[in-house]
Amino acid sequence: MNIKFLPALLFIVLAFKPLNPIVEKNIEVEKKVINFKKESLSTAEKCELFYNEIQPGKFSLPALSSFYSAFLGYNTLMNEGKISKNLLTIIDFTLPSTQKRLWVIDMVTKKVLMNTLVAHGRNSGENYATNFSNLAESYKSSLGFYKTSETYIGKHGYSLRLDGLEKGINDNARNRAVVMHGADYVSQDFIKAQGRLGRSQGCPAVSYADHKELINLIKNESCLFIYHNSVAYKNKSKLLG
Repeated sequence: MNIKFLPALLFIVLAFKPLNPIVEKNIEVEKKVINFKKESLSTAEKCELFYNEIQPGKFSLPALSSFYSAFLGYNTLMNEGKISKNLLTIIDFTLPSTQKRLWVIDMVTKKVLMNTLVAHGRNSGENYATNFSNLAESYKSSLGFYKTSETYIGKHGYSLRLDGLEKGINDNARNRAVVMHGADYVSQDFIKAQGRLGRSQGCPAVSYADHKELINLIKNESCLFIYHNSVAYKNKSKLLG
């Protein structure tokens, strides 16, 4: 063998030599430390970490405050088997009706799938929703967590039934016929004419341009959360405790 090739050969052999057992052990210890650090994060820290990883794409992101509340309830409901789809729909009623205040987030891919306009109940307020109720014929929106259920064809066309999951807060939703449906008063043209969206009888109504895509996306046991920074709701909700 030509002696001049020996240094190169030795380099190749050493490069592929297994790591010293002590070095390998140290690497494993380091991995465990990293995992332990992640596990030791508070719920708020885990939520913020998750939030910062969401990819909005062409859409915006919901506020961290609304996402944090939604994150708490979504994880509890998923762990309890009350929802089955890895989708989270957030409606933020602290925002005016003129803003796109509904988001659908894929909680596995961490991507915003939709962001659109949504109406509130006529007795909940004008441009802003400020009053909420679980009572029949109140014509007010109800806050809190819902499970999306089956679809049907009703007076507004293709619609989605919602089951309220919070007792005394929104559990009367099905009896009140609070559903997701399309409405001609949810549009940019209506906003230009009236300075706000039209209002429903308590349903989270969306535009006819988006309603079929949205309903087909979130139907059949996904989580829908209607948020407001209401102290009364926060004190009453067991999913935020």
